[in-house]
Amino acid sequence: MINLNLRKRFRAWGRRQLYSFFSSLGTLLGHRLGTFMTVLVLGIAMALPLGLYVTVGNLRALDLQQEEWGTITVFLRSDAGEKQAFALARLIGEELYASLEIITPEQGMEQFREASGFGQALDIFEENPLPWVLLVTPEPIDGADLELTVASLEQWLQDRPEVELVQADFKWLQRLSGLLRLGEALVSVLAIVFSLAVVVVVANTIRLDVASRAEEIQVLSLIGAADGFIRQPFLYSGFWYGFLGAWVALSLFNACLYFLRQPLEQLLDAYGNRFMVQNLDGSALALMVLVGGLLGFLGAWTSVQRYLRQIRVNGMLGRP
Repeated sequence: MINLNLRKRFRAWGRRQLYSFFSSLGTLLGHRLGTFMTVLVLGIAMALPLGLYVTVGNLRALDLQQEEWGTITVFLRSDAGEKQAFALARLIGEELYASLEIITPEQGMEQFREASGFGQALDIFEENPLPWVLLVTPEPIDGADLELTVASLEQWLQDRPEVELVQADFKWLQRLSGLLRLGEALVSVLAIVFSLAVVVVVANTIRLDVASRAEEIQVLSLIGAADGFIRQPFLYSGFWYGFLGAWVALSLFNACLYFLRQPLEQLLDAYGNRFMVQNLDGSALALMVLVGGLLGFLGAWTSVQRYLRQIRVNGMLGRP
């Protein structure tokens, strides 16, 4: 008998929840213009941090080759031969904390042929014009600054008579990595700020809905209706606001991505990374929609709870 009563109560509770869940959606659709404006504002608020998040995620996919940040490219003079190249390599290996790789003119020409696509056009050269090249990677002592170590090694190499040019192009990589870390921090800040904005917008919208039904809610309160019963339709309305706002945000984001995909891919190609721009996966999409609904639910709960507290204190809904 006890189990039967519990089962009946649970079924009644479930039917009431389903009715409130879908009837609240019907109520929103009955005020299409107001609902559309609110949902559009929520969608824009959610789309901004979402777009920045996906952009930073794609930039993070760049192969920054951090392990080679300190690598120095040393071009020897055109008249320097194999003997001088290996002599300098031995000197670097004996006196400096550095590892190195020697690239012969033949290897350099082959790499250039593959990278440039000129192919047979390079065969017009009777002699190989490329010099010997050393790739020197310093190994700084624990606690030593990489930039200072590279600068010191760069100056030492530049002073060698057999060296024509020294290149150490690692600072731009460090700056790019710093910008990406800043972007990730900015995503977190914007997500928090716009989440609060969603809660505030939904709370204000639900406050107006509650105020328009003030007499109905007061009557329910007077006849003994529980707070949960009064809150229920408004909480589901808040959920629908956030849920629909999340879908609008995804739609706006995909529309923007459609127009920005090509320029962004060109930017990634400029860094030597040829791949398609990645969008949100299925789990991220589901999480986005769920978070939107929960934010709307939270905003509605905040607004309705305030008015229910007013009923108990003042006995009148809507009084300041």
